[in-house]
Amino acid sequence: MTFRIGLDWGAAAHTLCVVDAKGGIAVRFEVAHTAAGLVELKRRLARFGDPAELPVAIERPSGLVVEALLATGHPVVPIHPNAVKASRPRYRAAGGKSDPGDAYLLADLLRTDGHRFRPLASCSDAIKALRALVRGRDDLVATRVALANQLRSLLEGFWPGAAAIFADVDSPIALAFLQRYPTPDSAARRGEKRLAAFLGQHRYCGRRTPTALLARLRAAPAGLAGDAETDAKGEMVRALAAVLDRLVAQIAGLTSRIGHAVAALPDGQIVMSFPRAGRICAAQILAELGDVRARYQTADQLAADAGLCPVTHQSGKSRGVTFRWACNRRLRQAITCFADNSRHSSAWAADIYRRARGRGCRHPHAIRILGRAWLRILWRAWTDRQTYDPARHRAACTILG
Repeated sequence: MTFRIGLDWGAAAHTLCVVDAKGGIAVRFEVAHTAAGLVELKRRLARFGDPAELPVAIERPSGLVVEALLATGHPVVPIHPNAVKASRPRYRAAGGKSDPGDAYLLADLLRTDGHRFRPLASCSDAIKALRALVRGRDDLVATRVALANQLRSLLEGFWPGAAAIFADVDSPIALAFLQRYPTPDSAARRGEKRLAAFLGQHRYCGRRTPTALLARLRAAPAGLAGDAETDAKGEMVRALAAVLDRLVAQIAGLTSRIGHAVAALPDGQIVMSFPRAGRICAAQILAELGDVRARYQTADQLAADAGLCPVTHQSGKSRGVTFRWACNRRLRQAITCFADNSRHSSAWAADIYRRARGRGCRHPHAIRILGRAWLRILWRAWTDRQTYDPARHRAACTILG
């Protein structure tokens, strides 16, 4: 007998439902998200046959329970939560929701519409490692930006000069300066000689002279905070600068490791061969693209997943085209970043961007149009396992000619 399984994932426990070929419930149970619980899950599912013949539907495509099912041999079929939500009226009119109900709904969707969903194909360990590094670095960069904004806002409230003396408040030299001089009084006696000695001690390589930096510091408006407030805010400046200093160093270390990791991968060499792709941007693209060619059968599928093609709503004489919100946002960000960079070194890319702007498209829209054009080429190169060759790019050769 053919069985289908639905799994409603939870942080502490997972609810499972096994249905037969007619949609009848064979068993429904719950297991804890523990080592013993995962062993129990595998043991109870094994009663229904070979794991390879027991697909499992789940709303999320990653996580420990997904890895455990894949390692056991179960085909895992991720179903988007939007599809699950839209299917609920098929089963109940009241619109109620429960974990056992969702587990049954997932299992029955797999039974009736399984041909519409694609089983999850696991990437190689190298791609998983790269994805962990890239996503972790992106999250740390977002944290760095938030902390830098907090530090800048704090300085502008009681010591604006310290926020203006260096170009970036989260640069190593700026953070060293703020840890040494967190208040206006602590830097009041800093002359050109002392500032020059400080810059030399921290190997400052900027183009500004000590005289110009001091002019920036003194040209800013003076703070009006009292002594107690200034001292308290100085402590906050020192704390934020210390955290940012450590965070910036860790991001630099991750950036170096990511650069080496993507360069060592054959698919990394493919993505890096595109103009202005760089190592970090190429790593961001490859981390989301993966190395399973069957995942994207066409360039259009890749463009839809990257959110670079719009959504059309048409009924009768009414037709509307809207922005695609449901997509892999990390992949869209990586592709648009690459596309924006590419127009500065590729005449073909610059021409596409220029023509899009000429049609009245705003900058973000024009970049998405350019990214969509690049995706056709990137998908072909990735599918054929070949690096980008400008000599074979007919449209680019026409522009250059």
